Amino acid sequence: MALSPLKMSLNPVELSFELAALRCADLTPLVYRRLFDQHPEAQVMFRSEGGDLVRGSMLALTIEAILDFAGERRGHFRLIACELASHEAYGTSRQLFIAFFAIIRDTLRDLLGDEWSIAIAQAWDTLLDDIDALASTPA
Repeated sequence: MALSPLKMSLNPVELSFELAALRCADLTPLVYRRLFDQHPEAQVMFRSEGGDLVRGSMLALTIEAILDFAGERRGHFRLIACELASHEAYGTSRQLFIAFFAIIRDTLRDLLGDEWSIAIAQAWDTLLDDIDALASTPA
């Protein structure tokens, strides 16, 4: 069931996900293809068995944190700092961890095409700057 334009979010980041959902049922393969193309070293970080489930779950949690961080900040966004520490313990560089958010943005931008507005682009730029600042804050 498609969302009517009147029920679409006013938050540009949330709107970008809503518009993408109208075009694509599952962002997971698109996001991870882009991640592995741009950062081939990331592919070896995922186990081969159950990898799709892990990737899908990781993306869902990331999107939940993004939406909270770009919106009301009820607490889910704190997952970003927690997962940064966890990923560093697994050997994931801070730069690669932060790059994942830009990968998601770029995937959405490609899906939205002409509907990727200046407001959406600016909101994502601000969000990525805020995530970088959060990740740079000592724990």
